[in-house]
Amino acid sequence: MSRYEDKEAAVRRLLDTPHPPVPGGLAGEAAERGARLLRRNRAARRLAWALFALAVLAFVLWASAAQPWEPPALETTPPFDGV
Repeated sequence: MSRYEDKEAAVRRLLDTPHPPVPGGLAGEAAERGARLLRRNRAARRLAWALFALAVLAFVLWASAAQPWEPPALETTPPFDGV
């Protein structure tokens, strides 16, 4: 027998044995857990988008106040050569 045939025979033996009983409320519990995970993921995604929007707003407000694209003002005055 080849390795493939050995594996196939092992799988057939597993499938021929009686299956263990499944608890009655398993499907309902799984559906409830899945719904809870979906709600949690949706809330986390909304929170992430809200934080991103706040970060963009904070950056825009800072940039409009600081105007980093303009050169900084001179800290000393140029020398006066007049009378």
